[in-house]
Amino acid sequence: MPVLTVPSEHLSMPPPAPLPPLKQVRAGLRRATEALAEELALVRPGGVLPQWSELEWRLASAAAVAHGVAPLLHRFSTWQKVEWRRFLDRQRQHVAERHLRIEALLRRADALFRAAGVPVLALKGAALHGLGLYAPGDRPMADIDLLVRVGDADRAAALLGELGYAETFAQWKHRVFKPVEGGAVAGLGEHRDTPVNIELHTHIHERLPTSIVDITPQVFPSCPRPGLNPYPSNGALMSHLLLHAAGNICGRTLRLLHLNDISLLATRMTLADWEVLWSAGAPWWALPPLRLVARYYHNAVPAAVLRKLRRDCPWWLRAASRQQTLTRVSCSDLWLQAFPGIEWSRTPLEALRYLRHRFVPDQESRKERQDMVLTQLYLQGQTWVTRSHGRRLLRRLAGAVPRMDTLYVVRKALETVD
Repeated sequence: MPVLTVPSEHLSMPPPAPLPPLKQVRAGLRRATEALAEELALVRPGGVLPQWSELEWRLASAAAVAHGVAPLLHRFSTWQKVEWRRFLDRQRQHVAERHLRIEALLRRADALFRAAGVPVLALKGAALHGLGLYAPGDRPMADIDLLVRVGDADRAAALLGELGYAETFAQWKHRVFKPVEGGAVAGLGEHRDTPVNIELHTHIHERLPTSIVDITPQVFPSCPRPGLNPYPSNGALMSHLLLHAAGNICGRTLRLLHLNDISLLATRMTLADWEVLWSAGAPWWALPPLRLVARYYHNAVPAAVLRKLRRDCPWWLRAASRQQTLTRVSCSDLWLQAFPGIEWSRTPLEALRYLRHRFVPDQESRKERQDMVLTQLYLQGQTWVTRSHGRRLLRRLAGAVPRMDTLYVVRKALETVD
């Protein structure tokens, strides 16, 4: 889910409000998430208004925010409940106004990179908007993702500085740049004033769960021009969306918005477009996300594509993905898992490496966690995150531990006054 980031020295977090019993919250989130997925995918068009309690409606708003689909539901939800419609109206208005800022920033970046002779690829949400798959205000964008060649990375970072951005931290996947001015806006869902961060990539890759899958050659144009470039094909964009979704499934952070992105792009794909998935070897990682898309968006994925992918997917991952639901592989499943994504290990040796990493994380993982504790608003003031890695892992093995990111959104939904 999108998270709010802010330097910790500027935070003053009040004590969290008490929550209903967590088992009740967990059941309500599961019920709301699956209902929202059916509503957005038009599985039951014109469905009857759910007979939910006030708590369940609040949890539905939390799920809509966590999965990034509140503005889309403004167009597609048939539920005529005054408070629900008001919430969706507000979310879409905030996203529409923020989208204007994002478009203006992309135009400035295009002009700056073009003048400097640096080619750059605008990724995911920006590309989907560029294809006209979403109207302004439909799809929230937590940040702008840009891909540059390795040799252009430092020059690109300097250009982002000219746009008024400063690098705040780096992870193995990308470098994160934030506006020099402005700070996070705490609250439920999207806000027009939330800063637009930029993530700078030199590779398109994911750890699944320990081995790295890299599709950069499929994604970056072979003959790019200076400035912003589109993906070389719809198949290249689909490859990126599927790998990104696979990484999120592996980490139990998938969003309904990811499935909606894939389903919309699939409507533009020919069978020849789908063949791009196999242009750099067997895409064994693509079956689980496409199975989830097919589960909720009927007829979106060609049966022939699913059949071909089944042959490439390891049997244990194929079996695990057969009955997966959105709730199970997303933040809507309230309990943390001790070994999330272990089923993505392709060999026993890879599974052993995964377990070793879970018990003894490397320095890079420790640094990533430190960065999260310092920058993620939902982690501020939480004693859980300051415990040692060993104590946290033992606590997960001993019993249910709730996700901090999910509890943050739930609390904000319960605090919101219509």
